[in-house]
Amino acid sequence: MRLEVTEQQIEAFDCDGFLVLEGALSPGEVEVWRRETEDAVARRLQAGGRHNQYEQSDPFYREVFTQALHLTRRHPGLRGLVYDPALAELAGRLVGADGMRLWHDQALFKEPYGNQTSFHRDTPYWSMTTRRTVNFWFALDDATVENGCLWYLPGTHKLGDFTHVEIGTGMSDLMKIYPQWRAIRAVPTPVSAGGLVIHNGMVAHGAGANMTPGRRRAMTIAYFPDGEVYNGRRDTLPEKYYDALQVGDRLEDDRYVPLLWSRQKVTSTAMPVE
Repeated sequence: MRLEVTEQQIEAFDCDGFLVLEGALSPGEVEVWRRETEDAVARRLQAGGRHNQYEQSDPFYREVFTQALHLTRRHPGLRGLVYDPALAELAGRLVGADGMRLWHDQALFKEPYGNQTSFHRDTPYWSMTTRRTVNFWFALDDATVENGCLWYLPGTHKLGDFTHVEIGTGMSDLMKIYPQWRAIRAVPTPVSAGGLVIHNGMVAHGAGANMTPGRRRAMTIAYFPDGEVYNGRRDTLPEKYYDALQVGDRLEDDRYVPLLWSRQKVTSTAMPVE
């Protein structure tokens, strides 16, 4: 895996809220992680439950992509990628954190002629309130403008508040809350298979429809800084952990949100649980 990042790239990430790293995975690594991800998604969807798109009742959203979360909880074969401390360390460098915890892993497969993913922000869905969450998006296929690569509104990670806005059917639904963002020119991020797109969880982003007969597969890893506290939103927290939390509690149970990298603490060896 190639994760070299210059100071100029770190500054660009801080300014824009996203960064593209071509060739992060070798062709051999792409084959391994594509196979492991496909297997994990098939098992997750077969098992059902609240961590995949079959819980969605919206017929439009069900056609946006095949979505499956927390794959490492049932599929150990993906832990070599998701638990790689070098990735978590890079996430920490990008946002100036001394430790990073795993929020979730998630596969996003945009099927042939799948609907667009409307502009949204990640962190307002999540159980912590911070502008320092980071999402890693690994392309398992070439992601192009035609098949639904990511698009970003640069700089929006520093704007707006944490208002929770559901992903709608309109590409610009988020701009009903932030109309001034209509003046920002969206930037596409086409990337080859094996490329990595990294974004701040507060930057506005979306993806076009897949206008091809092929799939656009991606595997993502979401991180948050060690020390963040629970804000009352459940999101994907397991029921047992959710029931035990009070607003203001630190999110630090390694069984559910493992510490993957830290300058000061021993990182987690706990196995993830549902």
